[in-house]
Order: sequence, then C-alpha cells, then structure tokens
Amino acid sequence: MIQKSVELEVRTSCEEETLRLAERLAGQLAGNELILITGELGVGKTVFVKGLASGLGVKAVDSVCSPSFTLINIYAGRVDLIHVDLYRLEDPEEITDLGLEDYLGSGVMAVEWAERLPEDFRSERMIEIFITVAVDDSRLIKIKTRDVYLSLENQ
Repeated sequence: MIQKSVELEVRTSCEEETLRLAERLAGQLAGNELILITGELGVGKTVFVKGLASGLGVKAVDSVCSPSFTLINIYAGRVDLIHVDLYRLEDPEEITDLGLEDYLGSGVMAVEWAERLPEDFRSERMIEIFITVAVDDSRLIKIKTRDVYLSLENQ
C-alpha cells in the first residue's frame, strides 16, 4: 500500500509489465491527479502513459503516442487523460505559455519530461514517477505520492 508521501520502487522486466503497472495505478485514480514522469530518452515514459490510458478506460490505447510536436494530447476515458510532453521545450516561458494550470483538476494530467516544469507548478494530488534503466535492461520505477492513496497489491 502506498501511503501519503511514501516512496516505492518497482522493477519491470518488459514493456508489458510497465504498461500493466501503470494500468493498475490508473484504475485507482479519481481524475484530479498530476503525474510527473521523468527519465532519460527511451526508458518507457510513453509506455507508462499508455498504461495510464488503459487504466483510465481510453478506448484507443494504441493511438496514445508522445505529443512531442503537439505538446498536449487529450484522451477521453472514465476521466480525461491530459498527456503533456515537454521534451522540445527548454525555456520556462514557453512552458508557462502552454497554460497547463488550466488543465489541473479536469482529468489526470501526465507530464513527460516533468523536470522541465517550473518548480512552482505542483498540485495537491501529485504522483512522481522516476524511470531508470538497470544494468540488466529492466526498468526501475520509483513512485512517490503526495495526498494520493494507491495499492500495488496483487503484483
């Protein structure tokens, strides 16, 4: 069980396991969470977002892709998934101009390359996801929550 402000680390050995982990987490979300996803290029951030989409009931999960050029994609499900990718933005002013605060509370917002967000962009119901590649090519996924209760039982 993940409690308030607790960190947990999970290892996944393939994309399918990463997707299923995110799917299980998303199935427990209320729809007003901010999910900040960080990790190097190619670690599985978008795979994680696809799992979130599946867990939120998005019908066309295969259409979920990194919005590197559009910057924001919105997918309808049980609650909307607002998928943001900040890879191509480095100037804090460009990020501020996106108006992301307008989306907070209107669904689950998943932000790839979240380390580029201004420090003051936060939400009461926040989940931080840190993905790294281990020596054996598995993924180490650290989950840190604030005011969000999630269960990872039956893993």
